[in-house]
Amino acid sequence: MKEAMFFEKRDTDRVKCFLCPLECVISEGKSGVCGARQNVGGELFSRNYGVVSSASMDPVEKKPLYHYYPGEMILSLGTVGCNLKCQFCQNNGISRYYDNEFSMPTEVFTPQSVIRAVNESGSFGVAYTYSEPVVWYEFVYDAGKIVAESGAKNVLVTNGFINPEPLKNLIPLIHAANIDLKAFSEENYRRLGGKLAPVLDTITAMKDAGIHIEITTLVVTGLNDNLDELGALIKWIADLDKNIPYHISRYFPHYHYNEVATDLEFLNEVVDLAKTHLNYVYLGNTVADNTTYCPGCGNPLIQRHGYSTSMPGLKTDNGKAVCAKCGRSADIIAGKVIK
Repeated sequence: MKEAMFFEKRDTDRVKCFLCPLECVISEGKSGVCGARQNVGGELFSRNYGVVSSASMDPVEKKPLYHYYPGEMILSLGTVGCNLKCQFCQNNGISRYYDNEFSMPTEVFTPQSVIRAVNESGSFGVAYTYSEPVVWYEFVYDAGKIVAESGAKNVLVTNGFINPEPLKNLIPLIHAANIDLKAFSEENYRRLGGKLAPVLDTITAMKDAGIHIEITTLVVTGLNDNLDELGALIKWIADLDKNIPYHISRYFPHYHYNEVATDLEFLNEVVDLAKTHLNYVYLGNTVADNTTYCPGCGNPLIQRHGYSTSMPGLKTDNGKAVCAKCGRSADIIAGKVIK
């Protein structure tokens, strides 16, 4: 364990954690909602520092990131614990690890072993994914500094449920992120154990800081599957930047949630609605045409078949990816040289 950041001592050996908006007040020997931060002797410690539940080389499209280093592989690391409690969690074995519901093998990494793995694998960086990287804060921060200093990239796949000060501290180390915008009402976020406003603040702060962002919404039967809520969410993204790639994902029954899988006809309605406001809309967890088309002329820029990617419609102009047909910016950060 390592002493945590962003907490203060309270009376009778309690501590208050300021990492995320839950701001748990934690008694001696207990942990916060995430399970990953524990009061030991009146001090707060990270229980999951360096604890890795999964390590793999993944296509960056799996994060999903479709407009960042397309076609390349990235070292992907996950820990255990989460500060939300989604009843349909697809990674509940690691998110609820500290609830003693599950037992699974883990290994311990150091920040130095992370950069060694990056170098040995030939990855362009590290994706902190699978679990919630917010509750892995101290390790992500320490490893992220070394990764960034090496010239490699740090990518977050996150629920965005973090307080402003920790986020501000982390932002200089992050190059790209996919943020899970789970709903667009405070009521629905309360059902998941969180709050909407801080997530919107995270997305805005990352965008303002120049981080490449993409947004994902899992459309869950009986939670957020209505066009009014999703339409408001889509319009909010468009007001921020209509060029933000938006991933709409199909839910399937899992964990403690047994509603039927999201209706495909409804999902296609959501996609059509999103395309009236946003330039780049993708459908996940089902078979779909996820080709990236130029908003200017309709030229196919990137073609995807599963995680296999080709870029027939792109070229590089002054170091930037543009449409090979009309020259419009492709709103893509490409790692490979495009001819």
